[in-house]
Amino acid sequence: MILVNTDYITGKTLETIALVKGSTIQSKNIGRDITQSFKTIIGEMMNEARDLATDRMIKEAEKLQADAIINVRYTTSSVVQGAAEILVYGTAVKFI
Repeated sequence: MILVNTDYITGKTLETIALVKGSTIQSKNIGRDITQSFKTIIGEMMNEARDLATDRMIKEAEKLQADAIINVRYTTSSVVQGAAEILVYGTAVKFI
């Protein structure tokens, strides 16, 4: 699956299918907080959450038989203290 943050893919003619998205809520593991630095844990947590949300978006696009996702965007919001929601979204397209 091709993912880009532009509204085009050079050399390809695109047909729009639908908006696709993926999200997850990630929270800190208090047991790990004691043994690792806070900054490292947050960085790992956010990387894992982005990967999971991206995988969910890709699976949604694959169900639509998309060839690529354009205009990919990420957003993060705090849900409760120690937990964040990661949302990724884009436009599923087919090559024509």
